Amino acid sequence: MTGLIEGLAFVYQPLNLFFLLIGVCGGILVGALPGLSGSVGIILLIPFLYYMDPAMALLMMCGMFCGSMYGGSISAILISTPGTPSAAATILDGYPLAQKGQAGKAIGVATIASTAGGIISTLCMIFISPQLARFALKFGPEEYFALMIFGLTVIASVASKSLIKGLISGFLGLLIASVGIDELTGYARFSFNNPNLMTGFPMLSVLIGLFAFSQIFIELGNIGKKADLYKQKIKGVLPTWKEFKQLISVIIPASFLGTIIGIIPGTGGAIASFMAYNEAKRFSKNPETFGKGNLIGIAAPEAANNGTTGGAMIPLLTLGIPGDVITAVMLGPLMLIGVRPGPLLFTQNPLVINSLFVGFMTAQFLILILGFISVKVFPHVLKVPVSILFPIIMALCFLGAFSLNNSIYDMFIALIFGVIGYFMRKHGFEVAPMILGVILGPLAERELGKALIISHGNWFTLINSPIAIFFYVISIASVVYSMIRLKSMRKKNIE
Repeated sequence: MTGLIEGLAFVYQPLNLFFLLIGVCGGILVGALPGLSGSVGIILLIPFLYYMDPAMALLMMCGMFCGSMYGGSISAILISTPGTPSAAATILDGYPLAQKGQAGKAIGVATIASTAGGIISTLCMIFISPQLARFALKFGPEEYFALMIFGLTVIASVASKSLIKGLISGFLGLLIASVGIDELTGYARFSFNNPNLMTGFPMLSVLIGLFAFSQIFIELGNIGKKADLYKQKIKGVLPTWKEFKQLISVIIPASFLGTIIGIIPGTGGAIASFMAYNEAKRFSKNPETFGKGNLIGIAAPEAANNGTTGGAMIPLLTLGIPGDVITAVMLGPLMLIGVRPGPLLFTQNPLVINSLFVGFMTAQFLILILGFISVKVFPHVLKVPVSILFPIIMALCFLGAFSLNNSIYDMFIALIFGVIGYFMRKHGFEVAPMILGVILGPLAERELGKALIISHGNWFTLINSPIAIFFYVISIASVVYSMIRLKSMRKKNIE
């Protein structure tokens, strides 16, 4: 309790609260603009994070994370285009409601559901994270290696269309991570006597290229195509008391569902929102009204996808395993500002953790306030010309790549990986598995080396721990489940 009071005192300092507000506002804006996402938003913050206190920088990133998850619903409701993948399910009832002239009420319900989902997931994060961190303190190299293997099997989960392409992308990530000097042996690998490659590819530049630049290149290809614009006037934002009582009975279970799904690495808001939508429709007394403007069809997915925010932070903070794509991108900047996720974070940096807890909760209420205040501004945000938007984003991305080492080389690497990411996306290869390979590969290699050194080269040490065996089992189960899921998706597409 004392720690949370210290976190409260830190967050509610005027400057820190201001940066949290900036993060939430930026997240809503990024989420609302189709083609951008929370991942790009986190990357856009990087040039500013170096000059901040680590706790303050983390507050800003969390504000961006939460705000972007909510912001995706705005364009989904107004122009039938999800601002983020997690808002795809919101279109099903949000846009039909907007066509009936009730866009204001649809956004109001999305705002309330998003806030409730975020609050419930934050409470779960506050109570679950410390307990999981205490358990993780018992981990040795063998357990951490098994955990990293489990993290790498998430590659199969985020390979949304093709398991083979997902594995190829993950393997390329591992290959990229192996460039440079080996920590344990001191040998230079794949550096070709180039001094720049001795330290490997800068992770920040790789992240900026694969996520931000590749998305910009794809969106540039859509210039000239006709885009939908919302032209109605926004009115009638709040649901009636009768509607609210019906919604709350769906929002609470959907929020817990989203939190649970968020804790599972490799899932994320898109899966949670569709699962919540399907369950809400299944248990509804009027399932035939779904898809025609049912408010429950907006509340369920929005509560679930915002519920994943706190859930996804739990494995990131306690185990160093990102829960979804956005937290995978967040992992890089965290390390750069000196915040290393893992169980020791709770004992070594208690102020950072407690500030994060309070900041995450505060961000939910900021979303509620900003959502209702800005509801009439949202249609104008969606009309921002790409001729203004993309040059600003590209400039910030180049600045982020340059700011790490004040190096033109880092900017060049970001641009190269942007081109690589563009062609990967165009040919159906996900970039998320590559990022997981880049981040988790070196960690797995380091823990494997430690385990073998301690055991004098005995490979059986890797299966001596019950905890390690548990992670191997759920790793296999994760891959099998992903294969079954992809197979069922193919059958549905054929039908």
